[in-house]
Amino acid sequence: MGRIVLTEFISIDGVVEAPGGEEFKYPNWSFDFDRGPDGERFKEQEALAATALLLGRKTYEGFAGAWPQYSGQLADKYNTMPKYVVSRTLSDPSWANTTVLKGDLVEEVSRLKRDVDGEISVAGSIALAQALLTHDLVDELHLMTSPVVLGHGRTLWASTPDKSAWALSEATIYGDSTLVTIYTRR
Repeated sequence: MGRIVLTEFISIDGVVEAPGGEEFKYPNWSFDFDRGPDGERFKEQEALAATALLLGRKTYEGFAGAWPQYSGQLADKYNTMPKYVVSRTLSDPSWANTTVLKGDLVEEVSRLKRDVDGEISVAGSIALAQALLTHDLVDELHLMTSPVVLGHGRTLWASTPDKSAWALSEATIYGDSTLVTIYTRR
């Protein structure tokens, strides 16, 4: 049985938009803070632990445009692992081992959770992340909080239909005050 693990770079005020680039008033804002070697190792181990990637189209296009040109353990993992992209417009994905999910989100992701054994990592993908949270499909949250208030930008949480309970399973400070918190569904 698969588990959806949502991983986000996030500001204190909940902004998840453009932590590593893109057009935004503060592009690359997460890189203004040094996570240190242990923080980088955490992100690498997190990625290596995943069995599959589940991405929205924009994040998928960014990953697909970058990872195939890299080599090494992490690039090899990303380039060969199963990838699922939620999109109504993408029809011919170029990145190896990619499947496009065009049907009902809840049905498609529920099927993935049944069929994939292990962690299904969702990185970035704001609209997808919000939809997964709204439909109670996320099993674990990994939040890498940078000590900054951005004041505007897309946030992780949209309105949800109801309250949900989470348990804090880990909290670690890396580098110059970047906090990683891991929450699991209660």
